[in-house]
Formats: sequence, C-alpha cells, structure tokens
Amino acid sequence: MTTAWSERFARRTHGMQSSAIREILKVTQQPDVISFAGGLPAPELFPVAEVQAACARVLQERGRQALQYTITEGYPPLRQYIVEKMARYGIPADPDNVLITSGSQQALDLIGKVLVDEGDPVVVEAPTYLGALQAWQPYGPRFIPVPIDNDGMRVDLLEPILKRHRPKLMYALPNFQNPAGTTLSRERRERLVHLASDYGVPLIEDDPYGELRYEGEHLPPLIALDCQKLVAEGKAGSDGLLRGDVIYLSTFSKTLAPGLRLGWIIAPVEVVQKLVQAKQGADLHTSTFAQMVACEVVRGNFLENHVRRIRAFYRQRRDAMLAALEQYCPPGVTWTEPQGGLFLWVRLPEGLDAEVVLRDALAQKVAFVPGRSFYADGSGYNTMRLNFSNAEPDRIVEGVRRLARAIERHLEPVHVAR
Repeated sequence: MTTAWSERFARRTHGMQSSAIREILKVTQQPDVISFAGGLPAPELFPVAEVQAACARVLQERGRQALQYTITEGYPPLRQYIVEKMARYGIPADPDNVLITSGSQQALDLIGKVLVDEGDPVVVEAPTYLGALQAWQPYGPRFIPVPIDNDGMRVDLLEPILKRHRPKLMYALPNFQNPAGTTLSRERRERLVHLASDYGVPLIEDDPYGELRYEGEHLPPLIALDCQKLVAEGKAGSDGLLRGDVIYLSTFSKTLAPGLRLGWIIAPVEVVQKLVQAKQGADLHTSTFAQMVACEVVRGNFLENHVRRIRAFYRQRRDAMLAALEQYCPPGVTWTEPQGGLFLWVRLPEGLDAEVVLRDALAQKVAFVPGRSFYADGSGYNTMRLNFSNAEPDRIVEGVRRLARAIERHLEPVHVAR
C-alpha cells in the first residue's frame, strides 16, 4: 500500500506556506522580464576577484581546517571581527554574545524554535518581512500586527497591546524596512526600547540593510539604545557582558554576497547558549569554509570601502525608480521614499487588488510582489513591494512604465464602480 504522505505530515506543517517571492521568481527567470520582485543584490557588485583570492589563500594556508567541522558558535576570528564592527555602532558585545548563522533567515528560525510556543502572542509590524512570518508560522504563534507609517512602526499604539496581550516577543526592522522601505525615527526607537524593558518583552531587531543608507543621518540600533539605557540605570553589570531585552540580527548577504549564506545574532550569553543548542540540531554549524573565506575578504578596510561603492550604486537606482514613478504613475497611486535599503512600497487606490494587477503586469513582462503576503492578517490587498537594486536604471524606468500601464488598465472599472 502506498503511503498517504499528506496524512503523515506533522501538524506544524499545516502552517507552512511557500514564499510568494520565491514563486514569482520562477517566472522572472525569463530574460525579457523586468523584475522588481526579489530582494536580490546587484550581481555586478559581488567581489568575485576578492573571494577567489581569499579561497586560494584559505585553502593554501589553512585548507585542512577550512574543510573540517568547526564549533557551532562560529569561526572565532569572524566573531571577533563582528564584535569590533558592532562596537562602531555602540554595541558592547563580546564574542560569547555572537552566533554565526546560515544567513539571517536561519537566525529567525532559531529564534522561533527557542522562544515561540503555540498560541504565543507575537507583535509584528504591518506590513512586515515575509520571511519572519514564514519562519515562525510552524511554531504556531498568534501574530499581532501594529501599523506603520512613514516613520516606521506606530509605537504610540503599542502600549495598550502590551497591556492586553503580554506578547512573547516583538519583531521590528528599524532601518529601511522590508517591505516598506521606512525608517523608525529616533524618538520611536527610544520609546520602543523603553516599552520592551517596562513590560519585559524581548525585542528582535532585524537589521540587514542598516549599512545601506543613501541620505540622512545614521540612527543608533535598538540594541545600542538598550545598552545605553542599562548603563544610565546602573544595570549594565561589572563584567561588561551584553545584557538587556534586544536580540540583534544582521547579515553579510546585502554587503558581501548572499550566496555565502552568512548572518549573525548578537544576544545575551544565556540566549546565545540556547540558540547554539537549537542550531546543533539543525546543521551543527555554518560552513567553515564560507566563514573563513568571508573573514579573509573583510579584513582590513575592504568591506567599508565596498559598502561605500554599493551605496552610490543603489542610490542611483533608487532615484531612477522614484523619478519613473513620479513620471508614469496615474493619480491616486502613492509610494514611500526610502533613505536606504533595497525596497519601496506602493499603495494603489482603494478598490484595486495588486494580485489582479500582477497578472496583467506579468503579461507585460514586469514583476513585483503583491503586498498581501507581508501582512500577518492577510490585509494589504492594494499594496505592492518594488525592489530597485537588481535592475539597471534604464530597465527600471521601462519596468515602471509597463507597471503604470498595467495599473491604468484596472483604474477605469474602479471609477465606474464609484
């Protein structure tokens, strides 16, 4: 008798869903499709020559170590590099506070595995990163969405939610948020950190884009503000180890190369120790070879200089998309103007469904991600996410022209219905 596999899947798999982005990317493999769908870095920026040279050095000088198992926490020199890197942003971490992960997506999964039980209330932004929802849904949380505006999460709406629901954790992307491109203001950052402390709720800070600022002043990470608060209150501890309510996530995917699959978590030692146990059950450790190669590439000032080049490159593409939206989009369509990152957020007039528009857009060889996927409650039907990092400026302009034409085709019925 053939196994009825659907009856054998664990109950937690009922919450698993395919990524809408990954499904759309299958279509965008066609060379004539202009894609604003993925969060793909520009491949022409990948440091291929530097990685090639680093691979040769690592294999020549430490080849046996590079091809061997390593400790779960991660390659010690790479963890030390991250400690020094984070210190420049006011984060007083120690290597024991750092865990190397297989991309920050694995970091999200490990956090869900360690912190989230079935039915736990989890506060997220509305909209929020699709990958976080996808990582945590199998653990059965009850997502509580908090709206955003041009200054990020509406922190002014948060305290009644904390009082009523006593959430297990809060999740935020303060810098150039995915999907909306918004940045949490300094005032809201400080208030969010204080609320997390006052109510004893862990705060997950996801910061993959923080270095990709194209204009405006740098704002301190939530974890840095949390550390400053502890020092001011005399609660920092004499041992110098990181404490507090914030777990910080970041990655090399947007600054070095996503194919290396290297991210990291910074957290209090007791949290890192539990995450290490969860990671041991998942993959034992992140690739030794990839960690050593990355460490070889970023040493010295290479990464800082490389990031400056990335900023200039992506700023040009962001500006091209903003100018094209202004030129071609019909009245009633609005969008965010991100100060950095890879995305901006488009809101269509009420009555339009972005998923319906997508079908027409794909027929015109342009792709985007409908916004509904980024809402924990399935709302946002008239929104879409556009990525500007992976297309050349002239293709961005042409793609927006096609997209605007697809939107216009659906506006007339809306006006008639009114």
